[in-house]
Amino acid sequence: MIRKIIEINQEKCNGCGLCIDACHEGALQLIDGKAVLISDEYCDGLGDCLPECPTDAIQIIEREAAEYDDELVQARLKARKEAEGVKENHPYHGGCSCPGTKAATIKQVPRKPQIAEVDEVERPSELRQWPIQLNLINPQASYLQNADLLIAADCTAYAYAAFHEKFMKERITLIGCPKLDDNEYYIKKIAEILKRNNPRSVKVVRMDVPCCSGIVRAVKEAMLQSKTVVPYSEVTINSQGQIVNQH
Repeated sequence: MIRKIIEINQEKCNGCGLCIDACHEGALQLIDGKAVLISDEYCDGLGDCLPECPTDAIQIIEREAAEYDDELVQARLKARKEAEGVKENHPYHGGCSCPGTKAATIKQVPRKPQIAEVDEVERPSELRQWPIQLNLINPQASYLQNADLLIAADCTAYAYAAFHEKFMKERITLIGCPKLDDNEYYIKKIAEILKRNNPRSVKVVRMDVPCCSGIVRAVKEAMLQSKTVVPYSEVTINSQGQIVNQH
């Protein structure tokens, strides 16, 4: 039958998972960091997910699709609820389907006692400019010229203890949240920075949650739009404060 149903633009989707929570029928699922409609029969076509999408990746279209099946939906929701009951002790158990918003307690690993006077010495900041929020950065600022850029998801500095020494040292730091901010604006801002300032390199530091892929996409898309390709590296950090991937 021809009926209204949602369509998800995979290029625009940043994997935040907000649409998944908004869908009362459980028709959406995160797969490989992207929201996917898993079955036409689960989608009622009313579009409760649309207002929640921060990147405008979802639209209502009309196409041939299987009829919405409420009985099938209720059975799926019941099965999912039972499965979540089994997993209630999972560190990401909770409301939102995006791992980046799940409540979790982080168990601290005991450390060897340090020499008191070393612990009490404040480490110097490696910050080289102000402001650091990507939304506030002026693309014409002189400190950006020929700089080595660090573009980081703001949670990374809290997760990784030696963030200043490991990543910020001798770099210009730009931070933002790809989940809460406008990624399209990020793309335009970074593209302008690249085009105007001929940076020497770009290092991206992100968390290992799906929505954080937005900051990677923003940088890579900005390089394409500005036609400015510079040496690029990427580091992924988990909530335990460990580097889980770098290239």
